[in-house]
Amino acid sequence: MTFEETYLNDNILDALYDMHFEEMTPIQERCIPEILDGHDVLGVAQTGTGKTAAYLLPILSMLDDGGYPEDAINCVVMSPTRELAQQIDQAMEGFSYYLNDVSSIAVYGGNDGSRFDQEIKSLRGGAPVVIATPGRLLSHLKVGNLDLSRTSFFVLDEADRMLDMGFMEDILQINKLLPPTCQKVMFSATMPGKIRELAMSLLTNPVEIKLKVSRPAEKIHQMAYVCYEPQKVGIIEHIFKEGNLKRVIIFCGKKDKVKDINRTLLKMKINCAPMHSDLTQQERDDVMYRFKAGQVDVLVATDIVARGIDIDDIGMVINYDVPHDSEDYVHRIGRTARAERDGEAITFVSDSDVYRFKEIEHFLQKSIEKLSLPEKLGEGPDYEALKKPERGRSKKRYKKRSGTSFAGTHSRKKQKKGKE
Repeated sequence: MTFEETYLNDNILDALYDMHFEEMTPIQERCIPEILDGHDVLGVAQTGTGKTAAYLLPILSMLDDGGYPEDAINCVVMSPTRELAQQIDQAMEGFSYYLNDVSSIAVYGGNDGSRFDQEIKSLRGGAPVVIATPGRLLSHLKVGNLDLSRTSFFVLDEADRMLDMGFMEDILQINKLLPPTCQKVMFSATMPGKIRELAMSLLTNPVEIKLKVSRPAEKIHQMAYVCYEPQKVGIIEHIFKEGNLKRVIIFCGKKDKVKDINRTLLKMKINCAPMHSDLTQQERDDVMYRFKAGQVDVLVATDIVARGIDIDDIGMVINYDVPHDSEDYVHRIGRTARAERDGEAITFVSDSDVYRFKEIEHFLQKSIEKLSLPEKLGEGPDYEALKKPERGRSKKRYKKRSGTSFAGTHSRKKQKKGKE
């Protein structure tokens, strides 16, 4: 089923067309019509199934159609972690590309006071969509920075993780502040007794949708290098010297890193091109044309444009950074091994990203092959010895970006061109 077969509005469909979204995933096909029809929804689906779009697209479509108060918080999306909140806000940026009056703000802890002040300013002005972690949202609620009495949509994403992290009471407390008319959507990867109990407390006559776990194609040979950050460039050089590789995509977490890696590869005489959000639409189209035509061997890209890469003969995907979660990982490596071809996926796992990669392995229910570092690079970290980072510790990779921020530190007005 295609997105055009739903009654998502034209602005949403235009954004999906630009992002090369055509066919819906099973969770989207089943959830979008139910949400558009005004039902509460309980979705049981693993990461990698497209659930973020399954709830964001219908809600954004309805908000864009109008009839909601301009000075109210019209939608609240709850996330267990700031990393997921950032990812949801990033998806919001693409989906709401043509929605002039629908902006978002992501609020989460682990930041300095100036960030909190920015959040206050945006919240008091009325942000149509707020993406928040429970603790941070409660902090704002307690001091009167926002009012949920006129909120129309409430989404609880990764509910099982929220319960594991001890947020049950916070969620129930927030729920009490929502009006009885609020439409609610809840997603969980599993359905233990506590999740069903929470669903009964939050949802009204919900439509329950369950999906099987999705997995990457078996024809993808998945590998990883466990390394320190400075060793990554040396690994790239080693990979390209080992074989005459073409049709490669290198995924990075940030556009600045895309630019740096592309410059480094050019110095290595590698025929490459960057794909990131600072390029105009014409520039992005030109890069994709040259890559599809074989005029460019290696594409260095961010996730924000990754969904526009729909090419059947990609031989290798390199994750320069560990993706934020399993959904991103499955999507990235799914660019290879298409049309009955074999493919390779290599991930660079730095010492600070080991726990995140172990979560991906847990999702895949397999241990991904660990390759030995090139001898000249020396020893890497001990993968098995590295532990989960302490909760609440701020990591450098999540610091606020300068300029336009996909982390959503402020409400944003959308422009028609050159935004992605």
